[in-house]
Amino acid sequence: MRRHDRYDIAMDERKTIAVLLPCYNEAATIGKVVDDFARELPEATIYVFDNCSTDGTADVAREHGATVIREARQGKGFVIDSMLRRIDADVYLMADGDDTYPADHARKVLQPVLDDDADLVVGARLAEYNDKSFRPLHVFGNQLVRNLINSIFGAKLTDILSGYRAFNRNVVDCVPIVSSGFEVETEMTIHALYYRLKLVEVQVPYGHRPEGSVSKLRTFHDGFRVLWKLFNLVRAFKPLTFFGLIAGVLFVLGILSGLPPVLDYFQNENHFVEHVPLAILATGLILLSAGCGFLGLILHAMNWRFKELHNVLTRRRP
Repeated sequence: MRRHDRYDIAMDERKTIAVLLPCYNEAATIGKVVDDFARELPEATIYVFDNCSTDGTADVAREHGATVIREARQGKGFVIDSMLRRIDADVYLMADGDDTYPADHARKVLQPVLDDDADLVVGARLAEYNDKSFRPLHVFGNQLVRNLINSIFGAKLTDILSGYRAFNRNVVDCVPIVSSGFEVETEMTIHALYYRLKLVEVQVPYGHRPEGSVSKLRTFHDGFRVLWKLFNLVRAFKPLTFFGLIAGVLFVLGILSGLPPVLDYFQNENHFVEHVPLAILATGLILLSAGCGFLGLILHAMNWRFKELHNVLTRRRP
């Protein structure tokens, strides 16, 4: 079956599509963004979530035909949480209102979800962009987070932080949003991997902001929040890995600390131990190592049971 035939079947099923555009002071670009997505997806409803803008973003969006919803809590995470709670659709397409994501790739990003080939599609940006698309260190930060997540969760993703995403109701049901800021994309990705949702990437070009549009990202502040979110999610979702690594490090340090006392015992005729402080330290480290190992095992077992319960509660019955 050809790809466009499959799309025709999907459209015959009349799946409702919602385009979600979180915005904070994007009056310079939001009109064009709404028009572009309306042209590419005439069957979709376009929602602009105004996050306390002071430059007339909401008015511009309304003039171009978008449904505007205000979110009073400042932060992209709060906006996405509001989107998932308040908008009911079969398929969702999320992009930013700064005109950096190409609307002409919207159907390409949506297609795997419409075909039921994916639960979450990420528009990966790192294959095609220009010098003005990213701030300094942003590519390095994205690669750092990507490599950590791929190593821990056994994934092969290329772009973790992209805001250009398509997803279905499974993601809405499975992904609780608790982040308040730009770390929300990392949170969505890790939840999707943890709950074993089908996640695929579609390569899209990434543009740069036009004149008059200002980025809200703060390189070091938001980068630290992303890494802290990653740390907390790994601790919560991979407790055996997290506490197992700590247990391993403590065990090695305990063995190294215990070598001098052991050598004292065997080398002295009266078995006199000269390195008593090291012996005490080694004992404490080995006990801590055992405690961390058991804690990881207990939390891993609890996580497994919670995941089973979640699967039962969210199972869709015919």
